[in-house]
Amino acid sequence: MGIMPHTDVERALELALGLDIPFWPQLPRVSFYEDMYAQASQNFPGIVVDTEGQRISVDTVRFEQELEGYSRSMDKPEVFSISESYSAVYHKFLAQDIQSYHGIRGQVTGPVSFGFRVVDENAKPIIYHDGMRIILFDFIQRKANIQYRELKQRNRNAFVWLDEPGLGWVFSGLSGYNDVQAKQDYRDFLEGIEGPRALHLCANVNLPYLLELGVEILSFDAYQMEIMPKGYTWAVAEFLRAGGVISWGIVPTDSTSLGEETPQTLAKLLTGYWEAVSESTGLEPREIAEQALIAPARCCLKNIGQVGAADDPVSQQTEGCQISSIEERLVERAFAYLGTLSGILRDEFGL
Repeated sequence: MGIMPHTDVERALELALGLDIPFWPQLPRVSFYEDMYAQASQNFPGIVVDTEGQRISVDTVRFEQELEGYSRSMDKPEVFSISESYSAVYHKFLAQDIQSYHGIRGQVTGPVSFGFRVVDENAKPIIYHDGMRIILFDFIQRKANIQYRELKQRNRNAFVWLDEPGLGWVFSGLSGYNDVQAKQDYRDFLEGIEGPRALHLCANVNLPYLLELGVEILSFDAYQMEIMPKGYTWAVAEFLRAGGVISWGIVPTDSTSLGEETPQTLAKLLTGYWEAVSESTGLEPREIAEQALIAPARCCLKNIGQVGAADDPVSQQTEGCQISSIEERLVERAFAYLGTLSGILRDEFGL
């Protein structure tokens, strides 16, 4: 996950840098410009960011007026880079000594999610505007590529994933932009992505569909599955045999679920998924583990329930820094679980 509930920029960055593969956090509680959609919107033609109303829209008249100027400036990297005013953390992250990490990760909102969420003056999602959608896919592609180049200067194993909850919406019968069209658009879009092609979503997932989009790294909320559907197992095995990497979002961040789990129970749940794949396809669990990352299941900006959070030692105070909200405490606890869980899995599979 890239989104964190923290209001202390330094603390959020410290937590992210404590992981094997750190990332730059998005902190929407610090500023509306830290919102994943607001960050991605910078310099899109016709964009209107209402910080007071916390809304993002596109003025179609302004879009047409600004399109020519935008087209003339498309060869300028600064048009697609994240400015300091749109991220309190990104530039601080770039200034860190991050060369020695196994890898580093960035993120940008994907075009499908952006297109569904951002609307015109008539509240029509811009993904339904054919001409605007073409510009949008190219715009996000350029954003991802510029960020990848900036990150790769700091670490040779950098990658940028596309945050795409919108890919869970294309299966709705009410959507005028369906899964068939989205798959074709995404395949074309990914062809122009520099570096490892990575995708993240924490909505309900159709795993085979996502694995067929042409990505090389897939991150998803694995905790919500509870069991590995047999119909998913061959898609997972084929993806891994082709060299793909799966980031298993296995540590829940809502207090009700997190209060019921330990790193040991989560290890059992995750290895149960891997055993199900192995039983159906013959791919050994150790082979799956070798191409696995582990992560929190999703971001935690609004907690559901408060069971179990108050009793956790990291809930109260961490390294002298008082944590101000239950959501922050839950994320801190989930991050603490990751290290322990990683150790359990490494030992079990001899990694």
